[in-house]
Amino acid sequence: MALQNIGAGNSDDAFYRYKMPRMLTKIEGRGNGIKTNVVNMVDIAKALARPPSYTTKYFGNELGAQSKFDEKTGTALVNGAHETPKLAGLLENFIKKYVQCYGCGNPETEVLITKTQMIQLKCAACGFISDVDMRDKLTTFILKNPPEAKKGSKDKKAMRRAEKERLKEGEAADEELKKPKKETKKKVSSKDASTKTSSKKKHGGSDEDRASPPRSHVNVKEEEDEEDNDDDDVQWQTDTSVEAAQQRIQEQLNAATAEMVMLSTVESEKKSKAATQAPSPKAAPVTPENSKTENGETNHERLVTEVKANLKKGVTSSKLQSFLGSLSGSPQEVVTSLYEALMDGVEKGFAKEVIKKKSYLAAVAQDEESQLRLLRAIENFCGKSNPVALKEVALVLKALYDTDLLEEEYIVQWYSKGVAANKDSKIWKNVKPFVEWLQSAESESE
Repeated sequence: MALQNIGAGNSDDAFYRYKMPRMLTKIEGRGNGIKTNVVNMVDIAKALARPPSYTTKYFGNELGAQSKFDEKTGTALVNGAHETPKLAGLLENFIKKYVQCYGCGNPETEVLITKTQMIQLKCAACGFISDVDMRDKLTTFILKNPPEAKKGSKDKKAMRRAEKERLKEGEAADEELKKPKKETKKKVSSKDASTKTSSKKKHGGSDEDRASPPRSHVNVKEEEDEEDNDDDDVQWQTDTSVEAAQQRIQEQLNAATAEMVMLSTVESEKKSKAATQAPSPKAAPVTPENSKTENGETNHERLVTEVKANLKKGVTSSKLQSFLGSLSGSPQEVVTSLYEALMDGVEKGFAKEVIKKKSYLAAVAQDEESQLRLLRAIENFCGKSNPVALKEVALVLKALYDTDLLEEEYIVQWYSKGVAANKDSKIWKNVKPFVEWLQSAESESE
């Protein structure tokens, strides 16, 4: 069955993961009884996570014709002869109104009906709640025929517990299989020792006996070799705990490295002593953020100004990387200044701006540490009394995730550390729905 991307705006994206079948129609009957049968309406509705009766009713409302969906046979009929492209265009309008998130455009939404009989779409990716236009005719049909509630998280948790139990049972079975091999090896070694002592007693330890070992001893050795070969099947595992890793690193330090470490610590101690002896009784501690330059601006402001001036020259992303490396400041300060310079003057629609300037961000988000720096830069930018950026932070992360600039592992790692440090911060409350969506999508794929 031919598939296509959900949403006309994503039709050219070869890597878009949300897909649905292409519409197939068949004109039946003749005269006044002519009807159009949407053959694969059930499959289309399943891909959109909407009841097929919704799409069938929407076609009837828009075409001004009677429509009917048979739940038993799965047949969707619309009175009249209608071409497939026309119905496909109406389906795109249905997707925009009742499937795609109004914030990020993701089709992974859930239909909600409020107490005041209003229809909303809750996005599982960014957490945005879209308000559906209640003037549309289909809203009346949806209120009378609400969608079935999805299975709760309890079922998912039960499935995860069952999976963990199955893994534990498998590990226990592997341990049981290893035990008989160890026991047989012990028996063989004890048998070998007994044969040696008996041969010494019988033959008195002559030179001929020492030159040609008894046949039983040769057989025992062959059995031992076979047991050793069996042990090759055992899979050895490395302890990956933090303590074990630190211990291995400590063991691998050679004398030269240890001497370099000692020299660096001595130099740092000398610098700290010189700083404490310097006459600054009333001066505040100087940090890269609040250190003043000759013009009276902070180091951070100076970096932002330099990056803005370079961006105005129309520098390419490859040249930008070398320029950022020449700036005087820590890597975190440089990335924070770059993000602030790119978002300068943006009042709303930060996710769209991030997509426009993704080539610049790609220059500083290439590995684990650089991705974490970019995430901390976003956190710093949202924390500077910018309520709109704080509100759209989940959309920004979703855009960077979709463009492969940020990986799921590092987003979750950054979020976990942030929540542990300051659980009540607004940024973590806004990021939480997106992180939960990432984790649920991973568990479903597993």
